[in-house]
Amino acid sequence: MSAETNFSNARFMTVAEVAEVLRVSKMTVYRLVHSGEMPAVRFGRSFRVPEEAVAQYLKGAVVDGRSESA
Repeated sequence: MSAETNFSNARFMTVAEVAEVLRVSKMTVYRLVHSGEMPAVRFGRSFRVPEEAVAQYLKGAVVDGRSESA
């Protein structure tokens, strides 16, 4: 089993917890999940987001302070 499919050590967050960490609304998290920008697992009618997915999203969202018009 590859590391990507082995969830034995994975920790999951609720949509509300992700929203709190990112300081956005729950609806924004749902949009990220439904668009595929943030992976999530569906449990019944609710979603759980792996903590690592939140960390990866934040790493990819870092904005460089340099000007693009240089």
